[in-house]
Amino acid sequence: MNPVTAIIQRNLLNYTRNRGRMIGSIVMSMFMLVMFSFMMKSSMSGFGEPMNYLIAGVIIMTVFQTGINNSSDILSDIADGYMKEVMVAPIARSQISIGNIISGAVVSTLQGTLTMIISLLIGFKINVFQILLLILVMLVSAMTFSAVGLFLATVSRNSPSFQTISSMIMMPLTFVSGAYIPTTMMPGFLLPVVYLNPLTYVTSIFRYIALGAYKMSSAELVREGMAFSIHGFTITPVMGLMITVLIGTVFFALSVGKFNQADFSTVKVARTMRGGGAPR
Repeated sequence: MNPVTAIIQRNLLNYTRNRGRMIGSIVMSMFMLVMFSFMMKSSMSGFGEPMNYLIAGVIIMTVFQTGINNSSDILSDIADGYMKEVMVAPIARSQISIGNIISGAVVSTLQGTLTMIISLLIGFKINVFQILLLILVMLVSAMTFSAVGLFLATVSRNSPSFQTISSMIMMPLTFVSGAYIPTTMMPGFLLPVVYLNPLTYVTSIFRYIALGAYKMSSAELVREGMAFSIHGFTITPVMGLMITVLIGTVFFALSVGKFNQADFSTVKVARTMRGGGAPR
């Protein structure tokens, strides 16, 4: 069996066995949805499909957080001795990192898909074609998030540091991406941060598909927070997806290169935690 395929299968098996982690992520996503739907209900009355607008943000944030947090598994594997056995096998380190990035992306996509299926029961109105497009966007963005997560895990080299660094990155990026609070409602001094945030563009393309906004003009998309006008230049949702792919390509190369050079002999992991915070 191909080493990359074996690593993907092994990580997916671990994911399906950890039901607490799976359910916990879904419960948190639903909590965020309910909380923000009550908080933002009146201020979002102008949107054609306010529930679709909110749910789309919650789903893509589920993919983002799962993709980043999933990378802590590789630190646990190293500390537990499993990765040592893999590294002495006649396979390249790059295959190990690529396998972990792909498996993390698949797990994140599955988690996002589960959240989307549950959302269909509480007012998320989309057709089959939109579902397929959203899953494709989830997979593409999850590859980027998983690559970023592996890069952070490789740089931090221990679980407590990884949790701290990832939290410091995820929290601000989440709240200035427009996922929970529309970018059109944010103060002007935050807009430069919004435009530099890759999550902003992932959220915009996700909403663009979920709302079926294909016939909207660029000006209308800007008003709805799904496109961004910067000094007269408009970044459309499709262009935003291309930016996400570019960022993912860069971090894919960085994470694979960093993993190849890393010395994991001193890696330490909090022994009571695994997989982004789920108890072992």
